[in-house]
Amino acid sequence: MLLLAMDTATPAVTVALHDGTAAVAASGQVDARRHGELLLPAVDRVLAEAGAGLDAVTGIVVGVGPGPYTGLRVGLMTADTFGLALGVPVHGVCTLDALAYAAEDVEGPFVVATDARRKEVYWARYADRRTRLTEPAVDRPADLAGDVTELPAVGAGALLYPGTFTDPRGPQHVAAAALAALAAERLAAGEELLEPRPLYLRRPDAQVPKNYKVVTPQ
Repeated sequence: MLLLAMDTATPAVTVALHDGTAAVAASGQVDARRHGELLLPAVDRVLAEAGAGLDAVTGIVVGVGPGPYTGLRVGLMTADTFGLALGVPVHGVCTLDALAYAAEDVEGPFVVATDARRKEVYWARYADRRTRLTEPAVDRPADLAGDVTELPAVGAGALLYPGTFTDPRGPQHVAAAALAALAAERLAAGEELLEPRPLYLRRPDAQVPKNYKVVTPQ
């Protein structure tokens, strides 16, 4: 097994190569505006560091979000393209699940929260690193229940709103190494992973104006 993992659902552009036991190479850079520019060079760096060719990859793992429309689709389109070109399966993993999985220092119930912009967070509640209790959602932090915001909270969303999340923790951003490790663990257990389809939770920022006038030729 050699999994090429990537995630662009958060400001982090992150890539890793995983052999089914451990990550053999990884790259990560935080830049919310350059997902498309940074992703493919990161793939090249990871393959070079591992001394592996792209043809050695047996599967693709991609974070499906939730995340902002523009960044998220970069990773998903790239993953689909690699899968088609190589003839290998493409597996989806919830980005919040990968963040939870990487929270090795957090014990007991906790929350994962990432920045959704518009003064909102993407979030979900977890019983432990591997067990999500709620479906991913997007909300204003002030609208979340007290029994949620009082829990330890992992992710950049919690750090952005310290007045709401009373116990923010790391990591801030998802890492492809954790994404790949979680996928490898689930595959080894015979679990079915997600389809590589985007989990947007809301409409994109760019929309047709409400009073848009259509002009047709006479």
